[in-house]
Amino acid sequence: MSASVSLAMTHLVPLAKEVDENKVTPGVLGFIVFAVMALAVWGLMKSMSRQLGKVDFKETPDPEAETVSETASAKPGQS
Repeated sequence: MSASVSLAMTHLVPLAKEVDENKVTPGVLGFIVFAVMALAVWGLMKSMSRQLGKVDFKETPDPEAETVSETASAKPGQS
């Protein structure tokens, strides 16, 4: 463990013993983690919306496909 982690643990362990054993709450750290995750999801959704806005859903017809379908319909019955 690094020095900062062990220092944080020595300060947080006495605080944890002061908490009522029957009452468990996420506290401020839980709220901060949840808020950061919510902001990240919001940012990802905004980015995805922006990227999907750039997509052109109108498909241009393929000229080769048209010529193949025309030649196939022009000669029915021949194999």
